[in-house]
Amino acid sequence: MKLFYRKSGTGRPLIILHGLFGISDNWAGLAKMWSEHFTVYAVDLRNHGQSPHHTEWNYSVMAEDIIELMGEEKLSDVVLLGHSMGGKVGMRLAIDYPTALSKLVVVDIAPRQSLPNNSEVVNALNQVDLNKINSRKDAEAILRPLLHDEGTIQFLLKNLYWKQGEDAAKRLDWRFNLEVISKKLEEVYAATIPENVCETKTLFIRGGKSPYILPEDEAYIGQTFPDSSVQTVQDAGHWVHADRPQEVFELVMKFSE
Repeated sequence: MKLFYRKSGTGRPLIILHGLFGISDNWAGLAKMWSEHFTVYAVDLRNHGQSPHHTEWNYSVMAEDIIELMGEEKLSDVVLLGHSMGGKVGMRLAIDYPTALSKLVVVDIAPRQSLPNNSEVVNALNQVDLNKINSRKDAEAILRPLLHDEGTIQFLLKNLYWKQGEDAAKRLDWRFNLEVISKKLEEVYAATIPENVCETKTLFIRGGKSPYILPEDEAYIGQTFPDSSVQTVQDAGHWVHADRPQEVFELVMKFSE
């Protein structure tokens, strides 16, 4: 699948993969900083952002999409950074294609089944009738009593855009493929990374306030990714890069030397 991506900078390639319901633009600030040192590819994964929608959605095919992009761009000596779902895509890619990456950065996700599974977010999104809303404010009014967390609500609303319909009228729609995500979310979140040993040098960045990488995960991480380390960013939640961008920037710069 030919993915949409934002390319900037010069130098060694750095591929950035967002998490569930994310878009490449979520990483714009850090992408700009890294573009002073790398050729940055901030990617929209399938069923997200401006990339195509498809009924097939799992870590294997998402990894294949990135391999296709790397082939088209003739990339080598690649550093790949993935957050949450994007981190699992990176792990799966490194295992399925052992020589594809030079280094891997996994931001706040473990190789195991992911918890929490965001089912409450999907349920809330499905309460938004796109045929009846006329503004982002309308969608916000529906989501707020269901989700409560202001950061999550604003994060989701960034995905609303005006779409030209077949009748020439414009209507609001989601960038992400909500239908497929709703059907396959449990399957994707239950997925674990195969227990193959991955020799790719890997950095795991954990949010100190996040439950996505627990202390008990470190033994499994060490077995599956023996050439890896886990760094904790204190006072950061699951969106580590939004909470502490400078620390994430510096960790990646040091690791990629």
